[in-house]
Amino acid sequence: MKRGKLVVVTGSEGLLGKEMVLDLTKKGFHVIRADKSLEDAGDCYYLDITDQESVQSMLMKLLAKHDYIDGWVNNAYPRTKDWGKDWKDIEFTSWQKNIDMHLNGYFLCMHKVSDIMTKQGFGSIVNLSSIYGVVGPDFSVYENTEMTMPAAYSAIKGAIINLTRFLAARLGPDGVRVNCVSPGGIIDAQPKAFLDAYCKKVPMRRMGTPVDIAPAISFLISDESQYITGQNIIIDGGWTAI
Repeated sequence: MKRGKLVVVTGSEGLLGKEMVLDLTKKGFHVIRADKSLEDAGDCYYLDITDQESVQSMLMKLLAKHDYIDGWVNNAYPRTKDWGKDWKDIEFTSWQKNIDMHLNGYFLCMHKVSDIMTKQGFGSIVNLSSIYGVVGPDFSVYENTEMTMPAAYSAIKGAIINLTRFLAARLGPDGVRVNCVSPGGIIDAQPKAFLDAYCKKVPMRRMGTPVDIAPAISFLISDESQYITGQNIIIDGGWTAI
């Protein structure tokens, strides 16, 4: 009897994470939900990607029930309470904390998980980046709103893309694939001024939704992408094409 692929989704209870869980489950994957808002029960695990003990504990508990991990999705989105400040108002300590939580959290998970996958001889890791890890922000879309693009976000997401390439090169001989998905803006109750400006610029004239993103995650975890590694799939309605 063929076993189902076991896939861990971090940040599983967030806007994108919930849809990833639904799409993966619909396509026959055995999905493990991992999030700070969860308690350990069944296929749900408490996980704080910024805490080494939490990551190690979660993996030990998971491997005690399953002796393999086919896929790991780095989707968690840790950030400080002052996230979203304008460039001129960013405290250096806040910058350091956000880099540590988000980028280093992804590193920590991949470091631990890739060790497991290397020993298995197979596995697929998918990292969530962003169009703002690829191109600079268009600050004009934030005019007449209190929104802006945090500097740390661009730095973190750009670093995640190149770390993905590094690990694809490093882990390819061990049968482990590492890829990235970079969404454009996702609709989430933003102010009308922002929505109008964003949709006017993007060629498809709308913001993305979680349903637009999740299938790419499932594809990169699946055997249909078995010769794809080190890639960054941009899903942005054409934003970065112009």
